[in-house]
Amino acid sequence: MGKKVIVIGGGLGALSGAIRLAKMGFRVQLFEQNEKLGGKMSEFISGQYRFDTGPSLLTMDFVVDDLFNFAGFDRPNLLKFIPIDPICRYFFPDGSVMDTSSNIEKMINAINDLSPFDAGSYKKYLKYCERIYNLTADIFLFTPIHEIKKVIKKGNPSILFKLYQMDPFHSFHQGVSKFFSDPRLIQLFDRYATYNGSDPFQAPATLNIISYVEYGLGAYYIKGGMYRLVNAMEEIAKKMGIEILKSTKVEKILWSDKEVKGVVVNNEKILSDYVLCGSDVVTAYNSLIDGFHNHRKKLNNFEPSLSGMVFLWGINKKNPELKHHNIIFSSDYKKEFRQIFKELKVPDEPTIYISITSKTDPEHASINGENWFVLVNVPYLSNGQDDQFWNNEIDRMRSVIFNRLKGIGIDISSNIEVEKIITPLDFLRNYASNRGSIYGISSNNMSMAFKRPANRSRDIKGLYFAGGSVHPGGGIPLVMLSGKMSAELINESEKMEK
Repeated sequence: MGKKVIVIGGGLGALSGAIRLAKMGFRVQLFEQNEKLGGKMSEFISGQYRFDTGPSLLTMDFVVDDLFNFAGFDRPNLLKFIPIDPICRYFFPDGSVMDTSSNIEKMINAINDLSPFDAGSYKKYLKYCERIYNLTADIFLFTPIHEIKKVIKKGNPSILFKLYQMDPFHSFHQGVSKFFSDPRLIQLFDRYATYNGSDPFQAPATLNIISYVEYGLGAYYIKGGMYRLVNAMEEIAKKMGIEILKSTKVEKILWSDKEVKGVVVNNEKILSDYVLCGSDVVTAYNSLIDGFHNHRKKLNNFEPSLSGMVFLWGINKKNPELKHHNIIFSSDYKKEFRQIFKELKVPDEPTIYISITSKTDPEHASINGENWFVLVNVPYLSNGQDDQFWNNEIDRMRSVIFNRLKGIGIDISSNIEVEKIITPLDFLRNYASNRGSIYGISSNNMSMAFKRPANRSRDIKGLYFAGGSVHPGGGIPLVMLSGKMSAELINESEKMEK
């Protein structure tokens, strides 16, 4: 019988790691504190309205296919990926509108309509982003970068001599500004820094890789809703014999002599040979792992990513002006991020993101209605941000959003039939996210952009981490890759022990 691995959490990172470990022959037991799996990737259903409450777009779809193929399942038989075109409709403060696409010619035409002077720069910008991807993906996305032997074995050290080509010494904003002069286009591409919870005016330009992932590799929606990915992974996990215990919280990770021994659940010790922790690494050291004061202090000094305030609105009205994905930009992007990361306050005028899956899946709303997922970026939790604070901010943000919508000719204030609200306090309480952040640790400096906390613990032998707070980062594909890396490291460690 294979060695036992306890997996903490049912998010995409932990779940993908669990599936791989089961396929590798390990006995896997997974504990999830909530009633259902998926972590921040969840869904909410009320009456005729269905909502995804987490990620709303899939990129790097081959990462999902790789997991399913490894486990012996044919992904197209379980999930249908739908290319989204346009990817997003952007509304700018001056009243102009632009639709983006992963089709190069459509994108050039759209840019030409908005800013003819910049139309010729798009291919150059995409080539720049592609070069960064080609230089960095193998080492920074697909390799556990903290494992020096693996880096050397792949011959990756040669990449260090091409470091300047990755553009790590400019900010994300400066990288974009080298190609475009129109502030609207700069703002549009700056937005991609937020895909891993960072500030485009602080994060390194290397993260322009994110733009290539969307525009060069494609953007997808999952038929039936993004949560169908969790459903499919849970189905695979059960078929592979993984024991899944929901509504069951792990209270401690047990260790002695710097070696993992298991976990404590309901005051009971459950022993295992390995532990794969899908909880936020900062939260894990604060709440689950006793000792290691210096390492805990170091982790708590890392800047968390941004958080979000989400309104889920079931609206009894069609809004043909909007697409599946929509952005209403703020008039002062720099101020918005200064308020979020420097002042730690909810922005006066936030950028508004609206996802409406009923545009693609009409059954997600009433026959004459739409299901709106509305997100505004807000800071991670700081002192004084209690329930009353967020209740006040909810009221303010609701009014701000209604007024901004009226500015583009949309009035929904009297059309909301269903409402559910998610704040940073919910991310903290429901998912144990560090200070209510969405993406773990921010990438607002070069160190955190390139070297997030490791997948393998250096403090405790047999303890591994997966999820958005560790390497390689946040977002569906990267989180799933973290689970893959951790599973492979556990498997290699076991082979070395034999």
